[in-house]
Amino acid sequence: MARDLQADDGQWVRGKGLDTFCPLGPAVVTADEIKDPQALAVRTWVNGEKVQDGTTADMLFSVRSLIAYLSRFFTLRPGDVILTGTPSGCGDFMDPPRALSPGDTVMSEVEGIGRLVNPVRAAGE
Repeated sequence: MARDLQADDGQWVRGKGLDTFCPLGPAVVTADEIKDPQALAVRTWVNGEKVQDGTTADMLFSVRSLIAYLSRFFTLRPGDVILTGTPSGCGDFMDPPRALSPGDTVMSEVEGIGRLVNPVRAAGE
């Protein structure tokens, strides 16, 4: 994520939506595969160090309320993705603040869905 762009735009669009900024996967699940979307562990590791460890129960707005709100303004279709943010532990909010660097590896996991591992690369690599 580009914190400079996020500061200019808030939480939306450029700060999180540029090419390579939002890898998704490794799997997509349907609603019938998740018993309770508000009861899933969400974790992130950077270079093997756990930096985020939370649960969807801690979300400010439930999945149900997000879908209800968003669908008032536009049509949601199968395959659409609603990005909700992450648990505490993001680099800018660590003490001391910490940024990702080329060569780092980020692994994110959502219980019952899977893990996604991504290398951090310099621009243009």
